Amino acid sequence: MISRRSMKNPSPTHSVLMGYILWIFGFTGSERFYYGRPISGTVYFFTFGLLGIGWFLDLFLIPSMAREADLRFTEGKIDYNLAWLLLTFLGIFGIHRFYMGKWISGLLYLLTLGIFGIGYIYDFWTLNDQITLVNASERQ
Repeated sequence: MISRRSMKNPSPTHSVLMGYILWIFGFTGSERFYYGRPISGTVYFFTFGLLGIGWFLDLFLIPSMAREADLRFTEGKIDYNLAWLLLTFLGIFGIHRFYMGKWISGLLYLLTLGIFGIGYIYDFWTLNDQITLVNASERQ
């Protein structure tokens, strides 16, 4: 069986359109987190997109970041785009965790506003890997 990572045309996990939607908020590093680049996302967050320069450059880099993310992350039952929308706009309420089937932590987020914001930030760093684990376990 051929692994997904070795295929020339993998199924898309991360949308270019979603990247551009998040790019609008790019001075916060949103698109960088979405494409699995948490370190540069954090740098963008604290420097307002490298004072706008990095934010502007990402306008041209988004298609290549999408291709890299498609190769790196596993498709499956959990849709990356929907999970990222839920995290970005409703993350402090844990809605993205309910969507992924993580009911206990979703309830904790709901009652503590994303465990006082720290869990919300943690999920920006790790959501892609969390989804990949859930999707990979569904395939077995």
